[in-house]
Amino acid sequence: MPSPSTLDEIRGLYDFTGRTAVVTGGTGVLGAEMARALAACHADVVLLGRNAARAEQVIASFPQPTAGRHLALTADVLDRPALEEACRRVLGERGQIDFLINGAGGNDPRATTTPDARFFDVPIAAWQTVTNLNLLGTIVPSQVFARPMAERKAGVILNITSVNAARPLTRIAAYSASKAGISNFTQWLAVHLAQEYAPEIRVNAIMPGFFLTEQNRFLLTDKATGELTARGRKILDHTPMGRFGAPDDLTGALLWLLSPASRFVTGVVVPVDGGFTAYSGV
Repeated sequence: MPSPSTLDEIRGLYDFTGRTAVVTGGTGVLGAEMARALAACHADVVLLGRNAARAEQVIASFPQPTAGRHLALTADVLDRPALEEACRRVLGERGQIDFLINGAGGNDPRATTTPDARFFDVPIAAWQTVTNLNLLGTIVPSQVFARPMAERKAGVILNITSVNAARPLTRIAAYSASKAGISNFTQWLAVHLAQEYAPEIRVNAIMPGFFLTEQNRFLLTDKATGELTARGRKILDHTPMGRFGAPDDLTGALLWLLSPASRFVTGVVVPVDGGFTAYSGV
């Protein structure tokens, strides 16, 4: 068994006392769970979102006695001036930014193909909405919050992509393509920041599989009965672990990629998908 001193060292890797984490998309199901995990590890969490009231509700759900150290700030991930103002405030109140979790993202029903809405007819505006939210919604916050990391020569960025980046699903081309862009951008930014600024700045991504969220719940389960839809059944049939992910299934990868335990890891995209991307279907 590990010695007591070794156990203390391991626990210390995941103690984020005095560290500040900026989280976009922190009011969603997955983002909120990640924010709570960071707070439980004693990080000071800054939730950025368009709905300050919802962000405050998430902060109120943090484990006690950590409440009071956290901030809920209003900012759209595509509004650079608002992000820069948020960055100035965080630096003014916290002194530094240690972690950036780019969790904002989503789809637009107009960019989803159906028998009545063919690929050929998807409006350009729908493609732009989805690409902007997912890809630019990762790039722009990185431009803003990685700047003080570059100046300090330390920090960790964690992007949230999707298994759709590796195995594009039918009907949601814009979402899949924009998430694939995040995976590629993660690798690019990891190299750029390490070579141009400091090797101690790391950039990685988590690739979640299928989780029941506000966005997809009633695509995968029937609203009236709770039973799986045909699409939901297909997904589970191709997930070797045979279930949807629970929000806290992301916690292990999240904490590992932010902690010194992964200090030699940058530019990776880690699937947390119950084996979905490993399964050929045979």
